[in-house]
Amino acid sequence: MGEEAQGLTAPPRRPTINDVAARSGVAASTVSRAFSRPDRVKSTTRERIAVAAEQLGYVPSDHPTEKVPARQGSVAVLVPDITNPFFFDFIRSTQHQLRTAGYTQMLVDTQEDLDLEAGYLEEFRTSVVGFILAATRLKDEQLTAAAARTPLVVLNRETPGVPSVVIGTAEAAQQALEHLYSLGHRDIAYIAGPPTSWSDGRRWAALEQMADQLGATVRRLGPYHPSQRSGAAAADTLLNSGASACIAFNDVLAIGILVRLHERGVDVPGEISVVGCDDVFGSDFCNPPLTTLASPIEQAGRVATDLLISRMRPDLAQGRSQVVLPAHLKTRSSTGPLARRG
Repeated sequence: MGEEAQGLTAPPRRPTINDVAARSGVAASTVSRAFSRPDRVKSTTRERIAVAAEQLGYVPSDHPTEKVPARQGSVAVLVPDITNPFFFDFIRSTQHQLRTAGYTQMLVDTQEDLDLEAGYLEEFRTSVVGFILAATRLKDEQLTAAAARTPLVVLNRETPGVPSVVIGTAEAAQQALEHLYSLGHRDIAYIAGPPTSWSDGRRWAALEQMADQLGATVRRLGPYHPSQRSGAAAADTLLNSGASACIAFNDVLAIGILVRLHERGVDVPGEISVVGCDDVFGSDFCNPPLTTLASPIEQAGRVATDLLISRMRPDLAQGRSQVVLPAHLKTRSSTGPLARRG
């Protein structure tokens, strides 16, 4: 006789964490956090998960099949411009570190748009286990609130209570100003980047301080979009300013300036000197090769990822929350002695 004829029925299937996730409308990883690390989940979400678990008769288990492994999930890496060569080594470095630790990288281009960045941060917070924000344009209060919900690390930004990795380009910008001063330049322009850039503000403050010490004049031109196409307008403004040298917000903007100066028949560095920032791939192939502020961007990616993992993994000891990496001036042929402009 068959089992049904004998009055035997299969035991009911035990509800799983995925059932609770589907019932409460959240990711399975969020359900896992609600039970294992409730402080990492909003109270309203915890209540919704608890109601769903009770309705289904779900009881958290320590069995591995009932939990999302600690070393599993996606980490969103947000960059302001994915086409900027500055971020190439950073992205490659974070991806390698995350893959080694058992995580998947989700790459997001925020297109230098503060609202877009804030929207992505909210949209992905229930589907990723952590964020790495490169050169974020968000306000301090936005970062603080986001870090309270989801493990988060920022690059080139300092916000109280938010782990960060900062590359010391402000100090390197002072080196660049001293370098130009030693070549005889006394009137120097800073070609500014986005007004929401924390690094931009730091560099400008450092340049003003060094100019006062040296007795030089430094003027701020811009802001400009940090792209090569903005270099033409920046170069025209630079020529009209009367400055004999400039320090640009980043290399791609500086390369655009070099291209425009060449189009206008201006000799670099014979008539005007140009300094970039970042030492991106190709900056030494320019005509002339670009003097720039070299940044350890690959190392920054490794350190930022390590900081994030230490916050996502409760079994790891919490290390430093703020790390500063030095940048330095790399001189090439785009800077030279002051000469009277033709």
